[in-house]
Amino acid sequence: MRASVALLCLMMLLSGCVGGGRERPPETVGEVNLERYQGTWYELARLPMFFQRDCLRSEAHYQLKDDGHVAVTNRCETEDGEWQEAKGEAVPQEAGRTDRLWVRFDNWFSRLFPDLTKGHYWVLYLDEGYNTALVGSPDRKYLWLLARDAEVDQATRERLLSEAERRGYDTSELIWRR
Repeated sequence: MRASVALLCLMMLLSGCVGGGRERPPETVGEVNLERYQGTWYELARLPMFFQRDCLRSEAHYQLKDDGHVAVTNRCETEDGEWQEAKGEAVPQEAGRTDRLWVRFDNWFSRLFPDLTKGHYWVLYLDEGYNTALVGSPDRKYLWLLARDAEVDQATRERLLSEAERRGYDTSELIWRR
């Protein structure tokens, strides 16, 4: 009897842990026409992240390759006016699904540990004209507000913020382009 009660308590404890406290992943756009998405995107704002700690202004350049992958070049300007650049590649996380990509940048660490260095690139929001976008990670630790122009009007900012908050991102810590 004691073993049965102990087993029952253990099962109840474990069932409480499964899925408990885990948020659902954020909603994504469903499909991205990568041909239309390619080109230059300016970062309007981002959540803090280690790799961009010194960046004042950032931009991303995407180019669709013949194999369906996307060449990525990220650039950022630092306080002392120096431009830093990182090159990489984005590939779908699931075949045929273009709104959830893996991005890996080409450096010595990623060549040694390719599976440890790929990051989530989920397209959360994309306006109809492919002029503004929200990109983030499913754990909601990373978020970028992007636009084709380096500056947008207040209404566009508010729409992007609203879309991010609707998907469960904390926008209070955003770092805005200077």
